[in-house]
Amino acid sequence: MSAEDEHVGALAGAILDLESERHVAGEGETPESIDERLPGVGDEEQTLGEALRVGGSFTVVVLALLVGLNELASTALATLAPDMARTIRVSPAGLVATSAASGAVVALASVPLGWTGDRRRRGPIVAWASLVFAVLSVLAGLATSGATILLARVGSGVARSDELPVQGSLLADQYPIGARGRVWAVLAMAGRVAVALSPLVVGGVAAVAGGGHGWQWAFLVIAVPTAVVAVVAFRLPEPQRGRYERADLVAAGSESADAPDVPFDEGEPEPVAREAAYARVIRIATIRSSVLALAAIGFGLFSVPVLASFFLREHYRLGSFGRGGVLAAGAVLALVTIPFVSRQYDQRYRTDPAAALRLFGWLVLPAAVLTPVQYFMPNAVLFTIVGLPTAVLLAAAYALVGPLVTSAVPYRLRGTGSALASICIFFVGATAGGLLAAALVNAYNPRVAVLSILVPATLIGGALVVQRSSALTEDLATQVRDTREERDERERRRQAPDELPALQVSHVDFSYGHVQVLFDVGFEVRKGEVLALLGTNGAGKSTLLRVVAGLGSPSRGSVRMDGRAITYLSPEMRTKLGIHMLPGGDGVFRDMTVRENIEMALYNYRADKTDMERRIQSALDLFPELAHRTGELASALSGGQQQLLALARTLACEPEILIIDELSLGLAPIMVERLVETIVRLKGTGMTMIIVEQSLNVAMAISERAVFIEKGHVRYEGPTSELIERSDLARAMFLGTES
Repeated sequence: MSAEDEHVGALAGAILDLESERHVAGEGETPESIDERLPGVGDEEQTLGEALRVGGSFTVVVLALLVGLNELASTALATLAPDMARTIRVSPAGLVATSAASGAVVALASVPLGWTGDRRRRGPIVAWASLVFAVLSVLAGLATSGATILLARVGSGVARSDELPVQGSLLADQYPIGARGRVWAVLAMAGRVAVALSPLVVGGVAAVAGGGHGWQWAFLVIAVPTAVVAVVAFRLPEPQRGRYERADLVAAGSESADAPDVPFDEGEPEPVAREAAYARVIRIATIRSSVLALAAIGFGLFSVPVLASFFLREHYRLGSFGRGGVLAAGAVLALVTIPFVSRQYDQRYRTDPAAALRLFGWLVLPAAVLTPVQYFMPNAVLFTIVGLPTAVLLAAAYALVGPLVTSAVPYRLRGTGSALASICIFFVGATAGGLLAAALVNAYNPRVAVLSILVPATLIGGALVVQRSSALTEDLATQVRDTREERDERERRRQAPDELPALQVSHVDFSYGHVQVLFDVGFEVRKGEVLALLGTNGAGKSTLLRVVAGLGSPSRGSVRMDGRAITYLSPEMRTKLGIHMLPGGDGVFRDMTVRENIEMALYNYRADKTDMERRIQSALDLFPELAHRTGELASALSGGQQQLLALARTLACEPEILIIDELSLGLAPIMVERLVETIVRLKGTGMTMIIVEQSLNVAMAISERAVFIEKGHVRYEGPTSELIERSDLARAMFLGTES
């Protein structure tokens, strides 16, 4: 074993030992403190070979080949950058900016690809992205200007954009939880092999081709095998989503040894609205705490190699083979380190997921110390030796991103969650970091650029991950509770379909930033029922209604309509299902007439003029006081009449579930009586309603059942008549005092 091998091995061992000491000392939350059976925790050890026999080797082999070819093309840019700059007259900063722009496309394209991967078969997405990459590699090989190179490399970012959100989601569903770290390591090693072979493949092809444009042939050669493997990728199998997590849930709750492979039928997947999905994922604590560490990895792996290539040429006068050799040295040692680290990750995850997350943080931290030393070495040999640990450990940390993210994110949102990780790595790290580095290169030199960005990012990012490692255990426990509830609801739907509530809110938490407003809120609304939602100002009533209407995404919990989850549906999709909300405050357009206000509410029904006219007339029939004033401006109506118009606008949409926020607030008694009459009449038609009300007397007049909320907690759910017997709640209602 060489001195370099011993040095890197010793550093990796020291990091793992330090992590183990923290684990033994009890830092972070352990599974014993969580009252859940966490997926993959406590499972028997499984070898990589056993995992591949369960999930098949075809998927991991195809994806590993694609990752290797993508990495080879990226390394080609880093290795041949000085030759390209000289031939087509592009500045070093221009090529660094090109690399950064490519990272931006990776991040931006990962958003729609991740969302699509959560809804569609993932094999074809991988195949088409790789075919695009092959075509653009040909374009790079034919480039004669910096603009063409920019177009080719930026476009090829589409191919890399599927690695985390689509390929990662596919791997998580294809292979068992206990071996995911090692499965991802196969892909990471494929990438490192490509980097290690780049001096021979990329530099060799350029040398054989000869001439000033020899570098072009490297990109042309890479395009051919990429296209072949892309065609094969169309045959990738589509595994059932969350199969292993749900199988673990059944095993935990089953007394029989013959538990089924999955806890319940897949059924119709819940449609996922993009904005709701990202709002849910960004609330996951593990994702938030890892943002800066992910960005540091992106800058270190994708922008630093280009900067290092220029540094090696300027300071040590190395040619393309020498530069490629320096960059490849870290890749060679990573081939030894990544399997070792991934095995340690799997072992730690089986006992304590928080320990697995801490391992990730400890791999990132050393770059903050070693990078400044590396860039002040007197020669290329010492530069390479000192830089090896940083390159190896960042590569190992990158190999753990996939299993960590797909574990922390609910299985229906794995593509979305992985897309956010891609944004951190490629957009924040590679792109923003690369653009900032390009400016620093122009103003100073590559050394200043690397030290100014990589050192603080790795130091702060790694420390945050280590400090907040218990978040992963908590995120997993939340997933288990949600999955168990989903299973129970499906069983309930099968056994008693006629007894399903019209609306169900289960274990909902909601926060505005760091301020939590709702805490484990849950209630049901039966079909044809009027439910009064009571509470003092600031109790969280309006926020809860926004969650039901889709205007806010909960950090935990679910919302169901007729037994089917609608948690991730957009407000528009919920209105199509029949959920309509009349918000508190001004609910009309003052500068429009009464009729125009109702017509605007029916905008989505404008195609059928006859039906639209029927709806308008039906709404006006409910409110005769508006029927003879259809041509007047809404501003001419009294406050109470404007409230009637706002209600008429909502009723014209013929809701299945009507939600009214602040029914009687600020209205004269006579107008309150008029609204109560309308609610009672609608109740007689069988309409389901949720009405926020401040007055206990009004609540008793319109409903038989009420939910009382105080400071974001449900304090009472039951008959409205019994509220008057609860002096604590009545006092809170009338006097605003705490119950």
